[in-house]
Amino acid sequence: MLWFICFFNYADRQSIFSVFPKLKEEFGFDKAQLGLIGSAFMWVYAAGAPFAGFICDRFRRKDLILGGCLFWSSITMATGFCHQLWHFVTVRALEGFGETFYFPASMSLASDYHGPKTRSRALSFHQSSVYIGTIGGSWIGAFFAEKYGWRLGFYFFGGMGFFLALVLYKFLREPARGEAEATTPENAKAAVTPDERLGISETLSLIFRRPAILLLMAAFLAANFVATIFLTWTPTFLVEKFHFKLTAAGLSGSVFIHLASAVSVPIAGWLADRLSRRIFGGRILIQGAGLLAGASFVFLVGTTASTSVLLLAMTAFGFCKGFYDSGIFASVFDLIEPRARGAAAGIMNTVGWGGGALGPLFVGLASKYGSKSTEMENMSDAIALGGAVYLFGAAALVFAFLSAKKQVTK
Repeated sequence: MLWFICFFNYADRQSIFSVFPKLKEEFGFDKAQLGLIGSAFMWVYAAGAPFAGFICDRFRRKDLILGGCLFWSSITMATGFCHQLWHFVTVRALEGFGETFYFPASMSLASDYHGPKTRSRALSFHQSSVYIGTIGGSWIGAFFAEKYGWRLGFYFFGGMGFFLALVLYKFLREPARGEAEATTPENAKAAVTPDERLGISETLSLIFRRPAILLLMAAFLAANFVATIFLTWTPTFLVEKFHFKLTAAGLSGSVFIHLASAVSVPIAGWLADRLSRRIFGGRILIQGAGLLAGASFVFLVGTTASTSVLLLAMTAFGFCKGFYDSGIFASVFDLIEPRARGAAAGIMNTVGWGGGALGPLFVGLASKYGSKSTEMENMSDAIALGGAVYLFGAAALVFAFLSAKKQVTK
């Protein structure tokens, strides 16, 4: 059930990017203005995430998940009525607010179904909906835009998400907090009274006094900076540099990267569960391998002039990305108790998406004001710099693993 909700979570947020060329054509938006539209969602999403995290540690997560789905689906439909730049910025900001409740609540809820032995596999399976939703949002949004007008895609996705939320109110179950840990003898004592709420200061202390968690957040920021660039600009990049048609760009811009991630993430989740039984922090090592290997492919996407090399590089990047994504929340949950997981996921989203939101704006500004003779040359260079950002994230994960080892030793 969470898989399908997350599918629409990502399809709704992604569909706007596949119609950027249409918005540029109809409204005359330049790349800096399009970058602002892309970043508006992410800034509000990030700003609201800590609030959403603390709320989900105190209220029924089912209500936050499904209520959020109703809200963001309504906003998605409202996007079809936009006519000015401030309209687009406003609806994207409101959609970010609606969606910010989803991941803290859903990851906390899923972690109460799955303990340490199966958590990576479960969250990795859920993560595959991110990729399929991204592909669906890009392709279907571009298809509607090319055949029937760009507005129809927003009515379609919003209406389907609204219907799904109403149906799932009957079927989604709220587990007890700490339910999964209670099934393991070594954690049973800690999970006996899982619904006792932690104070805000106590929760913040659990999160910010652990260097490994802070380093995981730094890596998430780096990975998201690159990911949001690809989410926002790949369709435009393919249309303007490689002369794809809009529907083909909407599909190719997502399917090569995200289908590869959908294939790799369950493999990475399985490996992470196995490795974490042998080495504390093993999930972090799997993530680090993904960023380290992916850095060269990010660079290649930005620098190549060959379509075949581009598509191979995008596929390899997507495969590596799945290895990182498999442990985004599972690695953090290894280091923190169930009652603070919603807040931890919320703060994680704030750091990752708040910093990541600079990615689309960076590429938009670099394209417009860079030193090269054309906007496309500047955009290519800006995308290639994402490889260095990936290397920074890999280094943060190495230090996070070493810090986690010290924590368990103590």
